[in-house]
Amino acid sequence: MLKVFIDWYLGALDAGGYWLVGLLMAIESSVVPLPSELVVPPAAHLAVTTGRMSLGGIVVAGTVGSWVGASAMYWAARLLGRPLLLRFGRYLLVTPDKIAAAERWSLRFGPYGVFAARLLPVIRHLIGVPAGVVRMHYGWYSAVTLAGAAVWTAVLCAVGVAAGQDAALLAGDMHRVTLWLAAALGVLGLLYWALVHRFMRAH
Repeated sequence: MLKVFIDWYLGALDAGGYWLVGLLMAIESSVVPLPSELVVPPAAHLAVTTGRMSLGGIVVAGTVGSWVGASAMYWAARLLGRPLLLRFGRYLLVTPDKIAAAERWSLRFGPYGVFAARLLPVIRHLIGVPAGVVRMHYGWYSAVTLAGAAVWTAVLCAVGVAAGQDAALLAGDMHRVTLWLAAALGVLGLLYWALVHRFMRAH
């Protein structure tokens, strides 16, 4: 399944370019579980090896796409309110526990928490919910979302460039693909445990 998606994506990038990167990153920043780790690194590799896109353009596309998706989450939460999210959010994989955890994070850290959340797994695509519910100033929310998304997309671009130097990976060796993904998920898991999970347990 993973290889099928990657093969489709690499082929679609020729036609979709920056627009496709932005669209998928917008989806990733909503409730759809589409890992950004599968979106940006392949695009960055294609940019370096073919020159059909630039790394700067990918960062911009990924950042703007993330902001669009995060804004949709923010306004949905702000306009619909917490009760509707608690009642129907679970059908979109937004469970009450996740909402409560994201709310505690948002109330404790405010706009700085939104910036940090853009760099963390699990909470990254949910942070717009509490921000909207508590009616955080949209200008501040947008600014820190754009900043955090830009940093995260740049990091993923660097990962894509590094991965592009792995010949076995480029040859479609699924064992090597698994190793790269496991390493990435391991680092993200450590960040989540150190910065989010311990905080949630303490509060």
